Amino acid sequence: MGWIGWTVLGLVLLGAVGVYTFRRALENNAVAVLDSADKLLNGGDGAMRQVADLRYGNDPAQKLEMFVPQGATGSLPVLVFVHGGSWAGGDPHDYRFIARTFCAKGYAVVLAGYRLYPRARFPAMVQDGAAAVRWVHDNAAKLGGDPARVALMGHSAGAYNVAMLTLDPQWLRAVGLDDTAIRGTVALAGPFDFLPLDSDATINAFGNAPDPLKTQPVNFVRKDAPPMLLVTGDADTRVKPRNSKRLAQLLTQAGAPNQPVLIEGVTHEKIIMMFAQPFARDSRAIDAVVPFLDRVTAPSVAVQAAGG
Repeated sequence: MGWIGWTVLGLVLLGAVGVYTFRRALENNAVAVLDSADKLLNGGDGAMRQVADLRYGNDPAQKLEMFVPQGATGSLPVLVFVHGGSWAGGDPHDYRFIARTFCAKGYAVVLAGYRLYPRARFPAMVQDGAAAVRWVHDNAAKLGGDPARVALMGHSAGAYNVAMLTLDPQWLRAVGLDDTAIRGTVALAGPFDFLPLDSDATINAFGNAPDPLKTQPVNFVRKDAPPMLLVTGDADTRVKPRNSKRLAQLLTQAGAPNQPVLIEGVTHEKIIMMFAQPFARDSRAIDAVVPFLDRVTAPSVAVQAAGG
C-alpha cells in the first residue's frame, strides 16, 4: 500500500491531520483514507443521498449501501460495485468514492459486501454477489433505481466475483434471476485465470473447491454472456494483465461482446484510485467506464454488443 498511502498522505496533511496520526490510520486502511480524501476534495457527500444501509445476511460482511444523486427524479440505472481485498478484507463503506463518482454521472450506486476468509471460502463470495443483485432486483425501484438497468463493477477480488456472476449463470439462477438481470459488467484488474493456486489469497479462498477448474472465469466463457469491459494497467504486478487479455481473447473467440482496455503506466492499486479525487484528474479509467455503462444501461432493449 506504500504508493497509495504516501501520495494520499500529502493530501490529508492539507486538512491539518497530524503526520503520526495519519500514518497510523493509513497502515490500518488505505482505502478508507483514500475515501476520506475524496470526500474532502468533493466538499462532502452533499451531491448524493443514501437510501439504504442494511444487512442482507447473518454474516457481518453481508451488507450493502445504496446512494442516489441528490435531487434525482425518475428511475436511474443502477451500478452495483464489489470491492477487492483478496477475498479476506475490505468494507463497502470505504468505497463511497465510487458512489460519489458515479452518482455524479447519473447512476444509483450500490456498494455490496460479501463473506470473507476465514469465515467463508468459495463459492460464498459469488453467492453473496448474487444475493446482492437479487436485493437490487427486488428493491431498487422504490429507492430510485431501475431494476431493469443494472450493471456490475468490481476491482481485483471483486472483479473476479462480478465476472463469475456474469459468465456462470448458475449463481443468478440460484436466486431466481437470469442473464437479463445484468446489462453489462466492468471488471477492473481482475484475476480470471489463476491456476494453479500459488498464493496465500487464492489457496485460502479456493483451496477447498472440489474441482479447481470450476473456480476460473475463463472456463465459463459463452457467446451469450452480457457485455464485459475489462480494464487493467500494464504496470500491474499483483494481478497481471494476462488475466484480462486471456479472458478478452476467449470472449472474442466465442463471439461474446467485450472490450479490453489496457492503461499505460497504471498499477493494481492506481486503477481503483483513478475513481477518487484527486487521482481522477487522470481520466483514462473513467473515460473508458462511463461510455460503456451508458451504452449497456440505456433505456432501450439490452445491448448486444459492447463496441462503440
